[in-house]
Amino acid sequence: MTISKTRSFFLLVFLLLILLACQIPSLAWLPFIAPTASQTSTATLTPTLTAMVTATQTATKTLTPTLTATLTATQTATETLTPTETPTQTATPVPHASRVLILSIDGLRPDAISLAPMPNLLSLMQNSAYSLTAQTIFPSVTLPAHASMLTGLCPLKHDADWNDYLPELGYAFGTDLFDIAHAAGMQTVMYVGKEKLRQVTEPASTDIFVYINDRDLAVTERLIADFPQDFGVLFIHFATTDDMGHEYGWLSSEQLSVIFRADEALGQILAELDARNLRGETLIIITSDHGGHKTTHGSSRPEDMTIPWIAAGTGIQPKQLTTQIHTMDTAATAAFALGFPIPPEWDGVPVMEAFGLPAEKQSLFCP
Repeated sequence: MTISKTRSFFLLVFLLLILLACQIPSLAWLPFIAPTASQTSTATLTPTLTAMVTATQTATKTLTPTLTATLTATQTATETLTPTETPTQTATPVPHASRVLILSIDGLRPDAISLAPMPNLLSLMQNSAYSLTAQTIFPSVTLPAHASMLTGLCPLKHDADWNDYLPELGYAFGTDLFDIAHAAGMQTVMYVGKEKLRQVTEPASTDIFVYINDRDLAVTERLIADFPQDFGVLFIHFATTDDMGHEYGWLSSEQLSVIFRADEALGQILAELDARNLRGETLIIITSDHGGHKTTHGSSRPEDMTIPWIAAGTGIQPKQLTTQIHTMDTAATAAFALGFPIPPEWDGVPVMEAFGLPAEKQSLFCP
């Protein structure tokens, strides 16, 4: 074959190849189809190429490894732009009360409740959280014990170590329940049968302070006659049980008779709360400052140190408590029920078991 014919032959082959190339598109010219939202959720990923994807094919087709990488990137970006809201840990709900009433029956031993008897208190206990083995502070005497009850502090901290009305000595140290409630705008009230209880808290922290040197029923009559409808914290003190214990002896028939009268006074207070539609929003705590033996108290004997502690009303889960309660826990439980933070210096802690909640810690006996 001559050079001219050879050149013509290769030119003809070259032209035929060009014509064939125009009829069969190359895979390299296949347009890239970006994944859609539906592809993101329904695409099946595989590292093996089994079919070509055209513009009309859906995301249910098997995709190439290149598309797999692109789809993964798209999914990651979508998750970043639309973050899933992580639920936060919710704290245990606090059982709020609108108000707290604390009744201290001076010198009441737990065993006197059934001996007297005290039918109103016994009835209340059926729907209360209660302990008949709560402990007061040592020495088990009125003013230091009430100071611990209402300041949440041990005697070494509140430093009210006297037991007479001595105004020159001032007041118990520390932030007490009345300070907290009054600062929060609540009305704070004290009706007491012993004047020395004025020294538990400063006058500036109590909106109403009434001292009545008379029988428990007389204190109650005065309270009901001038009832503080808007009270936030109401503290009531009955003195006669202690007076009769010193005069005739603890658990004497004379003392038991006035305990029965104290229970009548309690019944009148509960009836007044009902009449004013306040019972359902009130946490009621009934307790004592100390017990007694023979005609005295103040020692570390169980008869002097053991006191009743009964909580009834809003948020309370009725049961006999197993928690060891100390008198300082009264202030802490009241503050907790009212939604106030517990001062870190307090020795008392809320009696969580009374609200059906797990106890974070328990108070200890004061040194």
